[in-house]
Amino acid sequence: MPATTLGLYIHIPFCARKCAYCDFYSLGGADRLKMDAYFAALLRHMRETAVFTGKKAGGGGWMVDSVYLGGGTPTLPGARRVVKLLSAARKLWQISQSAEITVEANPDTLDYKSLKTLRKAGVNRLSLGVQAVQTPLLETLGRVHSAEQAADCVREAQRAGFDNISVDLMYGIPGQTAEHLHDSLRAALSWNIQHLSLYGLKLEEGTPLYALEPPLPDDETQARQYLAAVDYLERHGFSQYEISNFSVPARQSRHNQKYWTLEPYIGFGPAAHSDFGGKRYSHARDLDAYIRNIEAGDAVVEEVDRIGPLERAGEYVMLGLRTVRGISGNEYTRLYKVSFDGIEKKLELLEKHGFARREGERWRLTAKGFLVSNRILSELLESEVDCELMS
Repeated sequence: MPATTLGLYIHIPFCARKCAYCDFYSLGGADRLKMDAYFAALLRHMRETAVFTGKKAGGGGWMVDSVYLGGGTPTLPGARRVVKLLSAARKLWQISQSAEITVEANPDTLDYKSLKTLRKAGVNRLSLGVQAVQTPLLETLGRVHSAEQAADCVREAQRAGFDNISVDLMYGIPGQTAEHLHDSLRAALSWNIQHLSLYGLKLEEGTPLYALEPPLPDDETQARQYLAAVDYLERHGFSQYEISNFSVPARQSRHNQKYWTLEPYIGFGPAAHSDFGGKRYSHARDLDAYIRNIEAGDAVVEEVDRIGPLERAGEYVMLGLRTVRGISGNEYTRLYKVSFDGIEKKLELLEKHGFARREGERWRLTAKGFLVSNRILSELLESEVDCELMS
């Protein structure tokens, strides 16, 4: 019997400086003593979890096929710390030889030596936060790197042996024009990358940028920027496979697809989430509490939700329609024993207005539909609430 695949997510919450728009759990500044304590806690947490899912659990049928180090800036504490985590993971879990091992990074935290160290340790995918190539826009966002550093980082990564590099860009930045976005896209593709993530800026309450109340491009302008970017990327060989994600063939993010296809994954670190054993659970957004609880042998889980069939069916719709692959009524009914009729009627209406498309027996949103996906998904989930479990 083939092993069941599992993803591992490891959160590294340290940043040189927190970006002005960032609402993810991260801490600015390089406190080396706290880093030491945190990495020790991470390793202990990994060992404790592997008792149930790793090699010591007799294999348990679990084969790890993706490891993702996110942040924060995982490369800020240094490549050697990352190598130590990956070495521990290999000892604790059965990791596939073809596993996707991703490390997020900011361009200013990497040089050829550290990149070579990461590549030698088995890291085979880099995800670089770039966001824009115009200095004023980078300053607005509170980024600490330059466009030149981003281009140099990609070149050095390729020289170190990386052939799977992703770049993050943003649209909807205050002061950003259509030309700015086009130039950022053109620059990123000129670096010969394999994957690009394009996110719309959202002003999150509690962030410095939110407090400044900067004027954002209006909804119509942002829609034009997004649709123009989708068209540009498609014409240059980057196929869209999710609302914000594009890649050349066979370079889709394997780890992120676990989230969208409801495959199991386990997260480590403060604010990390997991979906495993029919439950979703998360850890508190508190680094000190995480370290303290791990050292004391106490539980670090903040919230646990047992997922019932109807709730999982809703997740199937919500996450599946984020992807170009979409959802299947037959699959939905077979997996969750829930009628698809109400959802299909809504999708048929959306199709008439150009927001959805039927392809064979599957449904997906169009690029136009992706723009208003939050509203669409909310309406679809409302239609599902009245569904009853089928016998």
